Amino acid sequence: MYISINITYKCFIAQILFTLYWSFVFKISLKMDLSTSKGSRIPFIPGTKPSVKNSQLLVSTGIPSLDHILGGGLPVGSLFLIEEDQYGTYAKVILKYFMAEGVVTSQPLLIGSKEVKTSQLVSGMPAVITDGTSFDQSSNVDEQMTIAWRYQNMKIIDSSPSGGQVFGHFYDLTKTMDKEMVEKADITQWYDDSCPEKDSVFNNMTYSNLLKCIHATLKKGQYSISETPAKRQVLRIAIHSLGSRLWCSDSESGSHQDVLQFLYYFRAVLRYNYAVGVVTIPTECFDNSDAIVQQIEHLSDAAIRLESFTGSEKETNPLFKDYHGLLHLQKMFAFNTIAPHEPDSRDLAFKLRRKKFIIEVLHLPPELGDTTQREQDDPIPQFGCSSQSHKNLLDF
Repeated sequence: MYISINITYKCFIAQILFTLYWSFVFKISLKMDLSTSKGSRIPFIPGTKPSVKNSQLLVSTGIPSLDHILGGGLPVGSLFLIEEDQYGTYAKVILKYFMAEGVVTSQPLLIGSKEVKTSQLVSGMPAVITDGTSFDQSSNVDEQMTIAWRYQNMKIIDSSPSGGQVFGHFYDLTKTMDKEMVEKADITQWYDDSCPEKDSVFNNMTYSNLLKCIHATLKKGQYSISETPAKRQVLRIAIHSLGSRLWCSDSESGSHQDVLQFLYYFRAVLRYNYAVGVVTIPTECFDNSDAIVQQIEHLSDAAIRLESFTGSEKETNPLFKDYHGLLHLQKMFAFNTIAPHEPDSRDLAFKLRRKKFIIEVLHLPPELGDTTQREQDDPIPQFGCSSQSHKNLLDF
């Protein structure tokens, strides 16, 4: 008797769960039908694409290989930090790529700098390559490796993001962007060469002025997520050499406090607007006794560090003769996911060619025939009555 009642109770519970499940499925399908009949609610924004991993809206850095390393591009509403190399040469090149991509995709730009005039950054943007052939693949024809097959088949660079479609454009560093294209672009420039003064928020009033410019630009263009403009766009904000010697306050501790406070406010502003921020910071100029560099990385959403070989021992090291520096991944994006994106390899190097900036997976150079003596050619020690050594005639 007890067994029959127990079975009946289980069947009753199963029938209720079955009914609730299909009613839930019906409601979901009904909502999907209504949403598709009304049209897509996600507006199309030029120069963006949704991530295939977490559906986050992305924009390109202007360097397809860097987009691939970062997981597809820069998420909208994020802050991307570039820790400058020793002389700031290569960080400025990456920033120009980011700016040029905004002009080509008709995305508005806001450029801020106190180190150099913003007009120099705008006039130095590289020209886009408009031909149908892939610049990255065509230029590698004369760079075929004349080494062993095991190195020939190794993966050197991946210049296309996931999905097989190139997100972004290719640029020629030997040419500058067309003046007519630059004049038609929506570019807001902020440059301040005044002496630092203290206000109620910052020790250096320059940071307050830059934040006011950012707020005014965002409000004017209706980039807030609460706004409903007729045409939605994404604002690209490029800040060059933030916190350098020209940004310094009266004391170094005050300067560090201003940088951290500015990044905190700036990141909060980006979260509620259709905007992407790229900031280069000369971290090598900072006294890291108070862990200022780690605090700056914590306030950013993703961070890379450029280690240039110029003036160091690695410049003459034969292991790094094919590269100009190393690219260190300090922090990766973690939007709408539990774990951040993990690239295929973290051993990355970069080199600046005449026409392009290249990011590659670091490979040690093979042992070529111009070395004094190869390891395979070492004499084999002889044991026994004969003390004569014979050279190995086999050479692979």
